[in-house]
Amino acid sequence: MREANQNRVTVPSPEAATLDADEILDLTGVPCPRNSARALLRIEMMDSGQVIRLTIDDGEPIENVPGSLEVVGHQIVERIQLDDSRWVLSVRVG
Repeated sequence: MREANQNRVTVPSPEAATLDADEILDLTGVPCPRNSARALLRIEMMDSGQVIRLTIDDGEPIENVPGSLEVVGHQIVERIQLDDSRWVLSVRVG
């Protein structure tokens, strides 16, 4: 069940994300800036237009990871907060 709250959608699990993903990367527990670096390394192996689904922690990761991906030309197309406070980002490779 989804619950809208101040531009945030909460869902029970990463599988509830609505977009199909070409790649899935769980970065839960990976600290900044290592989480951004790992995401960018995986994205480098993907083709433009593909979608990767990232799972990251709340707090510093959700504040920093999206911006580090957007600044190099990737697009955050979905941002969902899970019931356990982690976040799922669907990123279209630029």
